[in-house]
Amino acid sequence: MRILVFNTGSSSIKFSVFESDAETGLTDPRSTIDGELSGIGSENTTLRVRAQDERLTSARSEVSAKSIDEAIGQVFATVYEAQILAIEAVGYRVVHPGPKLNDHQRVTPELLVELEEAIAFAPLHNPQALAVIRAGLARFPDIPHFACFDTIFHRTMPEEATTFALPAEYRERGVRRYGFHGLSCESIVSQMQSQNGNVPKRLVIAHLGSGCSVTALVDGQSVDTTMGLTPTGGVVMGTRPGDLDPGLILYLLRAHESYNKDAVSDLESMLNHNSGMVALSSLSNDMRAVRKAAADGDVRAQLAAKVFTRSVTKAIGGYCWLMGGVDAIVFTGGIGEHDAETRREVLGDLRGIGISIDASLNQTGASGMRQINSSESVTSVFVIPAQEDRMIAVHVDRMARANS
Repeated sequence: MRILVFNTGSSSIKFSVFESDAETGLTDPRSTIDGELSGIGSENTTLRVRAQDERLTSARSEVSAKSIDEAIGQVFATVYEAQILAIEAVGYRVVHPGPKLNDHQRVTPELLVELEEAIAFAPLHNPQALAVIRAGLARFPDIPHFACFDTIFHRTMPEEATTFALPAEYRERGVRRYGFHGLSCESIVSQMQSQNGNVPKRLVIAHLGSGCSVTALVDGQSVDTTMGLTPTGGVVMGTRPGDLDPGLILYLLRAHESYNKDAVSDLESMLNHNSGMVALSSLSNDMRAVRKAAADGDVRAQLAAKVFTRSVTKAIGGYCWLMGGVDAIVFTGGIGEHDAETRREVLGDLRGIGISIDASLNQTGASGMRQINSSESVTSVFVIPAQEDRMIAVHVDRMARANS
């Protein structure tokens, strides 16, 4: 089975094609092509494509994608240019399914209605995902389409981890902690099982990228995570502030020039696009730019990096206490995988509880799973690439075969 996967972010669209064995299914997915169109809505839109056929591999910076619709058109043109015509199923990453959907499922008109209603839970991500789904349905009308949700992995969290201390009427409407980056966490568990034969009993996964979260797992299942009702909360992120005092939100609303619907919209935009490290550093949300400025003596960039890593350290340290210790810590995501300084700073303040990394191993830029803890560390530390697209393909393969 040939499966086309779309992984839509707030300003990017990743796409991949996986092939599964006709008899055994997608137990060992083979990626034949993957690409990413990034910088949607900016002047620096880039399209990268990697494929088994080197003639299809390219990196173009001259593409234009000032809107999500233009971006979708560019992606589908690339797919057709690669002559990937025999697609048998399509899978989509959707950040938030809302309070009613409890599993990955086939796209139907009814599901689209539910996802429209769930936009309020993830206004930064869900509209783009819906636009891509509708475009996919139009381009491939005769094959099954499936939505995979970032929250599903966290269904195993106990009630005390998901419940907000709010009146029952709001909790009954679905106001609770959902957790995100679930497909990333699931891919880490899958890789550890495949390469090590087992998953450490007490595991913490720090997914650090444009969006950041820290998740605690016991026996490979989520028991707590930093993100909450929406992907805005938790640790500090590139453009999002992480957890805030609820009273601060009220203050910001009252301080707005016009305390009305526009004030809510402006505040939502600020919290999703103009907060986090970009607000502290006055730079882009690219950690490489922040690190360079910090090294050059920019005090704002230095503060931004310290606030970010401190928030991640607090989250990991809290889970160490919650689980009575941690057997392994995994860094993943763009920052987690590629920024050695972040890993060093995050774990530096955890030396007191016996967690330490090997400086030379931490600096190694090797690809794939690698272990970077020192020999004295009581906790294993890994760097493992997130494979969200692979997990989507696995779920789509399973659902498509069950529906055939």
